[in-house]
Amino acid sequence: MNMIEITDLHKAFGTQPVLRGVQLAVARGQMLVVLGRSGSGKSVLLKCLVGLITPDRGSIKIDGEEVVGLPTGRLNALRRRIGYVFQNAALYDSMTVEENLAFHLDRQAALPAAERRRIVLEKLRFVGMAEAWNKYPAELSGGMQKRVGLARALVLSPEILLYDEPITGLDPLTAAEIDELAIRLNRETGVTSIAITHNLESARRTADVIAVLSEGRIVASGTFRELCDCAHPFVQQYFAHARTG
Repeated sequence: MNMIEITDLHKAFGTQPVLRGVQLAVARGQMLVVLGRSGSGKSVLLKCLVGLITPDRGSIKIDGEEVVGLPTGRLNALRRRIGYVFQNAALYDSMTVEENLAFHLDRQAALPAAERRRIVLEKLRFVGMAEAWNKYPAELSGGMQKRVGLARALVLSPEILLYDEPITGLDPLTAAEIDELAIRLNRETGVTSIAITHNLESARRTADVIAVLSEGRIVASGTFRELCDCAHPFVQQYFAHARTG
């Protein structure tokens, strides 16, 4: 059974169409990467998935439940099953690393202090940041902030993880380390993941399946090897430019 199913999804802002009938299916435990140019609607697609943007028409089902039009109470319950890794980490500057994770946890669950700290340190340990628990975001490098952002997304042990351009702004070595964390997470926990990126190398490293978004539609999908042989003109052009750019 698919964990996520998106059918004929449309979204426009004023007279500007952004999504024009997106079709996607993500199997349980799969890592799907949506690949496309900047401004192609990738972030809009993620925000539709979590109900931050309401599509004009179409269907989004998560674990068989329709998301579009879901009452606020049910939508909030569904969001607790989803972790969101923001492009810029989106950490609170005035809070330590531990406080950033604990704040997110406290909003969803009333836990004893010892249990809360155990969960926070467990997630920080997973991303290699346990020793930075008392540091502030300004004291961390960009890659370290990304790791903390991932740890925060994990505190509720989500069934689904959404990554919004997770390696943007990172050097190649740090980007590869973040990608390896995402791969390890899928392998060890079975979480279902969708990542959006314009980075072909990141997609190659992490994806079970790549879906190529162009002009508001998924124009091709498959493994990296399959897409290398894809006849669609945009896919051929994108892969060629990414390799030589």
